[in-house]
Amino acid sequence: MVPADAGGGLMRGDLLADPVEGIDEALAAVDTFDGALVAGLLRPGAAQAAAVAGLAEAVGGTPLAARVAEAAERAAAGAAGEEHFVALAAARSALLGSVHDALALRIDEAVGRPAPEEESSSAAVEGKSSPPLAGPEHGANLLAAARSWLCDLARSGWRGIDHELVAGAAPVVSAMLPDPELRRRATLLDGFAAELAASCPGATLERVPVRRWADLWSRALLLTVPGSAGERSDGSLTGRLLPLGVDVQEHATAVQAQVHAVFEPADGGAPRLVRAGVSAPKPDTIVGAGLWQLLRPRMSLLGAVSEGRSMELDAMPVTAEGDLVWDDERARAGEPADPFATARVRLSAATAARVAPLDRHPVRIAAPVLLEGYAAHSEEGRLAFDLAGQRLAVDTDRIPAAGPLTPEAVAASHACVGLLRWDAGEFLLQPLAVETTVRKKTVAVHAGAWAGGTTDKAGVRAEKAATDAVAVLRERAGRLLRK
Repeated sequence: MVPADAGGGLMRGDLLADPVEGIDEALAAVDTFDGALVAGLLRPGAAQAAAVAGLAEAVGGTPLAARVAEAAERAAAGAAGEEHFVALAAARSALLGSVHDALALRIDEAVGRPAPEEESSSAAVEGKSSPPLAGPEHGANLLAAARSWLCDLARSGWRGIDHELVAGAAPVVSAMLPDPELRRRATLLDGFAAELAASCPGATLERVPVRRWADLWSRALLLTVPGSAGERSDGSLTGRLLPLGVDVQEHATAVQAQVHAVFEPADGGAPRLVRAGVSAPKPDTIVGAGLWQLLRPRMSLLGAVSEGRSMELDAMPVTAEGDLVWDDERARAGEPADPFATARVRLSAATAARVAPLDRHPVRIAAPVLLEGYAAHSEEGRLAFDLAGQRLAVDTDRIPAAGPLTPEAVAASHACVGLLRWDAGEFLLQPLAVETTVRKKTVAVHAGAWAGGTTDKAGVRAEKAATDAVAVLRERAGRLLRK
């Protein structure tokens, strides 16, 4: 990953290229079950009965075995109830979780990183409390209504959806959204229902997004189970935060920036990997650098990222999964901190937080890594890095338009801080920042360089265009309110 004399170890590119035992079989069982959801389980045929039986067989020998076997038998007979669909969703999630764990372990081996912590030490996390005793779930009646709707979807199948069925989610979502404790689940249901509504009727669909809809269905269903949402905060952190880079995720109506960083406890404890995210709703006319205008007022950390500074945290709330619950009152700007220096000196020793059970999915893998000494080359229009004879594909599609980082800069680079991901059977690298040579000088280019504002000409033009668009929207909104 970094030269041995810099305090780190070398990236084992061969481990990333070698197949991981067992994941093909696990994914095959998931894919077959997902295929059964296309036609639905109201009147299952032989192929669908075999699919649910295969899912049960895949978790045989686990604590889920008996319950899933019963659920598979009832589903094959077309008599599955809510508890049976929940069991099938749990089996599916467990298989994907096992794939996640195997891939995450392979990444740790490849980069020489310590295994994820099972429990945060008292030296690193202050104020950690014991898990609360189980009790009645808040909004249990609304969760039951959501569960009923999701089970009706499984019975009808994606080919059987129509506007009447999909509309059944609307009153549930409307009742859940005002409640902060249910809003996360309501947002998931709302987005899922919107996708289904845009695809109705299902019988006329040319292509069904089988894996995506099955992912959304199973996650939403499991989140209706009492106690599944877990606790939000798991203590607090005091010490120095060293940003590595920003991952920007944009949707037509929303945007999120997630800062990946190394945290150094004030008492000198072991460093750990953490994240800090901020999101905002947006009109579809705000794109590119204009996104920062929506996010910047919500989190001071974006300014520190743009300026290349650390931040001093004082009792900043953090979840068990390593996500900071950001509060500007608990943070202040620190000394300059170069992300590449942080990556070279501290990244390989930083421990990742444990992953929540429902988040154990291959698509959620995003491990910060530092690569150096590679050769960039393009094959059939796709960029890849050569690491001592091993090829690592580069996902340039994830490079945001909201910053100066470009595929061309990545192709010309000699060092890269990025997120190691896994998709379609291979590991991919999402660049967050690169070092390249311009006029015999090493220059760093960061995806989040414009997060706190910029004097870069391209960034200034993009910000001005976004400002004009926001002004027009505000003027129109004011006109409508006056009417």
